[in-house]
Amino acid sequence: MKYLILLVAISFVSCTDRIQFDRDKETKVILQLHNAQRGYHFDKDSISFANQLSENFVSVNRGIISKPKKSETIARYNSYFSSVEFVKWDDVTKPIIKFSENGTLAYTIVDKIVKVAYKDQTGKTIEDETHFAWTAIYKKYGNEWKIDAVISTEKPSDTE
Repeated sequence: MKYLILLVAISFVSCTDRIQFDRDKETKVILQLHNAQRGYHFDKDSISFANQLSENFVSVNRGIISKPKKSETIARYNSYFSSVEFVKWDDVTKPIIKFSENGTLAYTIVDKIVKVAYKDQTGKTIEDETHFAWTAIYKKYGNEWKIDAVISTEKPSDTE
């Protein structure tokens, strides 16, 4: 009976060890990934931006669910980045970051203002500001976090 109790105790400790992770460290990693996206926008780096996405990436935006290929994401962001200059890409509030119990999934809830400048058909510079809110779902693949899904909403900001 003693051995059975010892075996159960060891199993419990072993299972408990598997679900522990360094929440503070992983929070910093997720926040670094989130902040890197700002740089990718200002640097117009669609490849690094797309490299944050997993092979299983799903996008929910404007009522459409899509699973774009990496090449499609790069092309889309290349086109977007080349058509605008970023004036602002700033968090309104600090992102909310939460983890699954075992530390293999995480999500961020983001509240952001994005302001861009672009030329209209007449060559006049136009500034446009949009208020975005989104949830990014991260999954840990080995030792690397990748974005598995983004669910995004947006509304034009009042600029009057």
